[in-house]
Amino acid sequence: MTQEQQYLDLLNNILYNGTTKKDRTGVGTNSLFGSILRFSLRDGKLPVLTTKKVFIRGVIEELLFFVRGERDSKKLEAKGVNIWKGNTTREFLDKRGLKYQKEGDIGPMYGVQWRDFNGEIESHHTGKGPGEGVDQLQNAFNLIKNDPTSRRIVVTAYNPAEAHMGCLEPCHMFFQFNVNPNGELDCLFYMRSIDCFLGLPFNIASYAVLTHMMAKATGLKPGELVFSGGDTHLYLNHTEQAKEQISRTPFEFPTLNIKKDINSIEDMEKLEFEDFEIIGYQSHAAIKADMAV
Repeated sequence: MTQEQQYLDLLNNILYNGTTKKDRTGVGTNSLFGSILRFSLRDGKLPVLTTKKVFIRGVIEELLFFVRGERDSKKLEAKGVNIWKGNTTREFLDKRGLKYQKEGDIGPMYGVQWRDFNGEIESHHTGKGPGEGVDQLQNAFNLIKNDPTSRRIVVTAYNPAEAHMGCLEPCHMFFQFNVNPNGELDCLFYMRSIDCFLGLPFNIASYAVLTHMMAKATGLKPGELVFSGGDTHLYLNHTEQAKEQISRTPFEFPTLNIKKDINSIEDMEKLEFEDFEIIGYQSHAAIKADMAV
């Protein structure tokens, strides 16, 4: 059985055992509370789903956007990556109460909190200035290198003082690295709210790539990726798409090769999509579905 089957089993479980709930978007969901998936990253494996084609370029471009601590999604749109477009329109931001934010601005979300926690403050908020916060990603890097047995190699994207300033409150809100006795780097990421059909495949691939990057930069081998989720749901308008995906037989996962030599967070910031080689990615056709906004 391929590792992808556990994801398909999760979809199936939500479809037939989930509780129908109302949600913020008004679309409605089938939902389970509490889920876990595990993926091996050994030998360069990259858990990109094969039962539908995943937009891997979008995954990597967004991840690099986060690693650089950026928030202007127009930079992603210029590269043909429109995953934040629906949540950063003028209409959506105004509805969220963010009239002071420019269209395309996701706010102090993932990358800002990873690289400048409590530091990047806009004119509407008093406190520290940009760059005066906590660089959590650098701190994690330092602990992996200098204190690998630490149980505090953690990064949080959820900042209660600033969560309301983002176009959304962060869904993947926390991750932890672990250096295991085999000289491998493991990563566990937690999501409070999981769009299983559209979002979760993206998140799995993204944290897998991040773990590969951090492992290479710290001189370790990639080990295991663990996903842990809270409200794990399928939007009701994704039901037929999920059934189609479940009916498909998975292929083997591809492998990842980072072509550039990287030894620091600064080296990671300088990476471009062309520096990543995805080897042997075979997939079924894409399955279109509307994002619930």
